[in-house]
Amino acid sequence: MSNLWDLSHIQPNTSVVLEGGTLSAMFWNGVEKRGRQVWMRQKELGIWRPWTWTQTGEAVAEIAGGLMSLGLQRGGIVSILSNTVIEWILADLAVLSCGAVCSGIYPTDAASQVHYLCEDSGTRILFVEDDEQLDKALEVRQQLPALGKIIVFDMEGLRDLDDSGVMSLEALRELGRAYLAQHPDELMQRVKATRPQDVAILVYTSGTTGKPKGAMHSHNSLVYTVRGYNTLIPQLELDEKICFLPLCHIAERLGGAYYALYTGSILNFVENPETVPENMREISPTVIIAVPRVWEKFYSGVMIALKEAGPLQQAAYAWSIGVGMRIADRVLAGQPVDGFLKFKFTLARWMALNNVRKLIGIHRARYLVTGAAPISPDLVRWYLALGVPMLEVWGLTESCGAATGITASKIKPGSIGAAAAYNEVKLDPDTGEILVRGPNVFMGYLNLPDKTAEAVDADGWLHTGDVGLVDAEGFFRITDRMKDIIITAGGKNVTPSELENELKFSPYITDAVVIGDKRPYLTVIVMIDQENVEKFAQDRDVPFSNYASLTKSPEVQELIQAELDRVNKKFARVEQIKKFFLLDTQLSAEDEELTPTMKLKRKLVQQKYAPQIEAMYR
Repeated sequence: MSNLWDLSHIQPNTSVVLEGGTLSAMFWNGVEKRGRQVWMRQKELGIWRPWTWTQTGEAVAEIAGGLMSLGLQRGGIVSILSNTVIEWILADLAVLSCGAVCSGIYPTDAASQVHYLCEDSGTRILFVEDDEQLDKALEVRQQLPALGKIIVFDMEGLRDLDDSGVMSLEALRELGRAYLAQHPDELMQRVKATRPQDVAILVYTSGTTGKPKGAMHSHNSLVYTVRGYNTLIPQLELDEKICFLPLCHIAERLGGAYYALYTGSILNFVENPETVPENMREISPTVIIAVPRVWEKFYSGVMIALKEAGPLQQAAYAWSIGVGMRIADRVLAGQPVDGFLKFKFTLARWMALNNVRKLIGIHRARYLVTGAAPISPDLVRWYLALGVPMLEVWGLTESCGAATGITASKIKPGSIGAAAAYNEVKLDPDTGEILVRGPNVFMGYLNLPDKTAEAVDADGWLHTGDVGLVDAEGFFRITDRMKDIIITAGGKNVTPSELENELKFSPYITDAVVIGDKRPYLTVIVMIDQENVEKFAQDRDVPFSNYASLTKSPEVQELIQAELDRVNKKFARVEQIKKFFLLDTQLSAEDEELTPTMKLKRKLVQQKYAPQIEAMYR
């Protein structure tokens, strides 16, 4: 069990855990080495079904055999349109074992986006999860002449489908068994023929500034990076992980699936996005990788539950978290923790903090990892006060995920850490932009040589678009995106992400976009947390009929104003937000205002809500 005053239980591991120069070779070495060990679990009909390495290898071989029987050649492109399920991993590894290239598509993408991604990549075979995703593919199939076959994971509701261009995963596996019986050596010949410098995967950027771009990563960059991860956020075969972020995103693909393949840690797949909190409590992972939105949601849940608790429970929590905060402050300052304070923390855990950890599902966690977006330093400190270190990593799709990171031996809230040992990181002396160089940097954008040249300069430095600072210890801090820095009409430079992170720390605010470039003062567009704000309204008998009426009620407006006042106190007068506007539409990943990773698209939001923004400046 981890604790705040002794973080020596988390030590970097620099040894080679699994041999292999390509991801496919590494996987098959894992099958041979780990055999009957459990690698993955997925809940079916209320029971967590285990997948051993041997079972996984059998399924991957059959799928790969089926793909080869369909004519998939080395270097051919296969796409996967599915939520995060075990079949995603099986298909991915089968494609790589064939020496082909695998590309992921967000399950929330519309049919038009599926068409663009399949056309841009030249997809030959498309895996889809179910009838819902199949409908999207069928809608655009006539516009994709290169697409030869669509394979469906879950055929429920499709038993009567009669389409020669569509087949089930089971049928593909059956085809693969027959093919492998006739060609027993071909699969391993394909694995051995794959070279480290070959393209392995395409990861499309989320498209916040124009059409998504397909970032190409070689087998070498994937293998190099997962080995490097073990020097930054070490894991073991005994570690339990939870898999729920989109697998087409670099965070779950590298930090979740491929890193677990390398280390042998167990991947537990949630039932669906709505059951993440419940599945977290069931699994109680030892290592958890999530985006700030998830950590904010867990914190909000605790704060709301606390408001419903009795006075005695509230008092116990207040005293206990106060003890935890005092220890957290000492640990962060590098100061020793005396024996009496350690005793008080043991009592605090017994009184309240252990229950809070169990409520979230982090009571067995050795550490938590956050990335993909900035997180509030106060939130990092709160998790530390519970007794669980939160390690922030930073990177991009183009850097194969984490390029910098916080280690448990030196936690600095607000910092993204020092450069990882496996790459170089520096600031551009003229612009302050963070630059990254190393074998983990991508090969380039598919079909876009000009964009590739803009991203990676002649000396091999990846231009990330993030502006930052670096301290005397080599720890970096992001101040903002180069394109997002606000210069007010008065000439004041403002970093909107700092204000936005403070606002998102509120249990009632899900996301926020600060406005003010060339304006006399700052304003903000706010997306409320529907569940928590609805409960706030119900507890106070505030009338509302739908989401829009909820955002317009005076009581909710006052609630958000109070949260804004709290945040403004932390900033100078010229940096304070004067007015706000609440989005009156409940947004989901299907809406154009949000990226698939549930981040508001700043430019699109400003364009779409221009009248409301102008109203705040009248």
